[in-house]
Amino acid sequence: MTLGEAAALLAAGVAAGITSTVASLASLVSYPVLLALGLPPLSANVTNTVSLLFTGAGAAAGSRPELAGQGRLALRLGAVTAAGGAAGAALLLGTPASAFERAAPVLIGLASAVLLLQPQRRLLSHRQAHGRSPLLLVVLFAVAIYVGYFGAAGGILLLAVLVHLIDQSIVRNNALKNVINGFANGVAAIAFAVAGPVEWAAVPPLAAGFLIGGWCGPALVRRLPGDTLRVIVGVAGLGVAGWLAWQTYR
Repeated sequence: MTLGEAAALLAAGVAAGITSTVASLASLVSYPVLLALGLPPLSANVTNTVSLLFTGAGAAAGSRPELAGQGRLALRLGAVTAAGGAAGAALLLGTPASAFERAAPVLIGLASAVLLLQPQRRLLSHRQAHGRSPLLLVVLFAVAIYVGYFGAAGGILLLAVLVHLIDQSIVRNNALKNVINGFANGVAAIAFAVAGPVEWAAVPPLAAGFLIGGWCGPALVRRLPGDTLRVIVGVAGLGVAGWLAWQTYR
């Protein structure tokens, strides 16, 4: 690892950390940089996931106003996403990635469309809005499997679920998304650290960038007017879905 490569990873981590908290697209910034530095795809994926653990830590630190009063909800939903992340990591280490890679463009495209077409009224009752809906838990578990397995734009899927099933502002849901996404990534990172081909030399600069970017991102989200965040994530997600579809189906 040269000094220039470390600097490139640090810069990519900062950009990806900010992007993760604002538009849920961290992996689409950092993963190509790892590939450009010569890492094989599987090694780049698991190295990226291990480093992403620090985005969640930075985002949680930077989102304390939005997370106020959400501690128990974050722990409840985080336990579900952690279990899903573990299942996804096990799938990645034990099976070919082709099936999930082919499903990824469809999942991300649908989630992005759902965000953009979000109705003003909520779908669930007040009780369910506090994270006790069986539907919410099942869908979050399924999305967390994807996060642990492949992860690209997984935050878009998580945010789409939270926006439609929890009755609170999108800024608070975005902060909650960052935390429970961190649970899924954290468990997957532990599995990859033990059994995956992690390129450890790349982790410190990338992780430092993720930590800085994750901490700065919530301040930007806080200043976005109205439904701007929802539109940004939705449009970006459609773009990602199109790019992934072109890469996967061509």
